[in-house]
Amino acid sequence: MAIRMSKKTGLIVAIVIVAVGAIVGVALSRNSSNPSDSTPQSNNASDLTLPIITWNETTLSTLKGTPVVLNFWSISCPYCVEQLPYLEDVAQQSKGEIKVIAINMVDNAASVQNFFGDYKPTMTVALDSNREAFVGYCLVYNNTRGAIPFTLFVDSEGVIQYVKIGAFASEEELWNTLHDVFGITIP
Repeated sequence: MAIRMSKKTGLIVAIVIVAVGAIVGVALSRNSSNPSDSTPQSNNASDLTLPIITWNETTLSTLKGTPVVLNFWSISCPYCVEQLPYLEDVAQQSKGEIKVIAINMVDNAASVQNFFGDYKPTMTVALDSNREAFVGYCLVYNNTRGAIPFTLFVDSEGVIQYVKIGAFASEEELWNTLHDVFGITIP
């Protein structure tokens, strides 16, 4: 015996199924803001070489022995620009205990230099012009929408310990994350 639904009932059932599927998908792909809950699929940070605005270039593997904060950003992203001072303060206050690399993956070198003007940041400012590093990390760390800011915390052994998709609400939140991930406190 077949059950017949009206078109209206069938449409409602279809909408409910799609909505439940979307909610489940979002719940499964959602990245926790609690460092202890973050479990990356691959812990090793890919070795990358990027042109640097503040000096020639850097390779991530040469920074082993020092925790590194990699932050992908662009000038046109207001949340990225808002948190750059937090990252700069960490670079200044940590006095080399943490290496902060702000990686612009949208703008060209001249635009980034113009953005900073006469200010010489303590943090390293790099370019990922072809977005190769950004896309690679997005694929591995479930940033399927390519959201920025996108921040990775790499320990002194080159292992990614935590990933943050989205902006830090405050400098305090960034320092708390550094403490939770690396055991580093505000000087």
